[in-house]
Amino acid sequence: MVRFEDLQVFVRAADNGSLSAAARQLDLSPAVASAALKRLEKTVGAQLLARSTRSLRLTLAGERYLAHARAALEAVEAGGQALALQRQALSGELSLSMPSDLGRSRLRGWLDAFLERHAGLRLQLRISDRVADLYRQPVDVALRYGVPEDSSLVALPLAPDNRRVLCASPDYLARHGRPQSPQELRRHQCLRLVLGAALHERWSFSQGPLRELVTVDGRRQSDDGEVVRRWALEGLGIAYKSRLDALDDLRAGRLLPLLEDWQTEAAPLCLVIPHRLMLSPAVAALREHLQTCLQDYLAAP
Repeated sequence: MVRFEDLQVFVRAADNGSLSAAARQLDLSPAVASAALKRLEKTVGAQLLARSTRSLRLTLAGERYLAHARAALEAVEAGGQALALQRQALSGELSLSMPSDLGRSRLRGWLDAFLERHAGLRLQLRISDRVADLYRQPVDVALRYGVPEDSSLVALPLAPDNRRVLCASPDYLARHGRPQSPQELRRHQCLRLVLGAALHERWSFSQGPLRELVTVDGRRQSDDGEVVRRWALEGLGIAYKSRLDALDDLRAGRLLPLLEDWQTEAAPLCLVIPHRLMLSPAVAALREHLQTCLQDYLAAP
């Protein structure tokens, strides 16, 4: 097995063109450095450095091996830094904006678990489907569906493959029937969500090269995603929700997916920050935690 210390000697010697210089930088005796290099060459089965009394140069095998040795050292160093960052006690207050339905049904519990792991953190939640202004409002980070139009914002993907799902309750479908095409949605009660200042009433579907953009109607609309989902559960119409919002109900059969042979709109869940410099240790730890929670949730039967 290749030793970390032997790789260090080889890389430093190659960079300096001198084994004695490598030994000085690593605080080793020349004899120990020489033994490390010989041990590495024996392990890999090739001479890496051609040595003489006055010069030291890479062999052809050494040139090929150097990049891999350097990458291995960098990977070990990066791993150590990641563990050191994880060991640091996170503290301070984190203000987080999130969509209403997913925030109440899933994210709140995941965030409670996050706080249990980091006792020095305080969390302020803003649960709303209105898009938070990360520059004007006291919000450090926002969870949003879709990639923000503002190019100055940084969107870090959490669930990049998430899409919308067209769904309704068994009771609604028993009374009104299943739509067989996107155009048939025009004669159904569609539950529309107000996103920001805009009413989401143009629902998009695709099937190969074919794209359908349907303007839907209905007697109910709300700026709260949870309200829209509850209306759907009560049999009051058809919803076009993020699959993450509806997944528990779909798995339990409380809602049934519709038009499954059509591809629905993309709805990637992202962690949005005003600038990459805002990716503090707390935000980085939160992102890692939420990614793990989402992966486990989506993989569950």
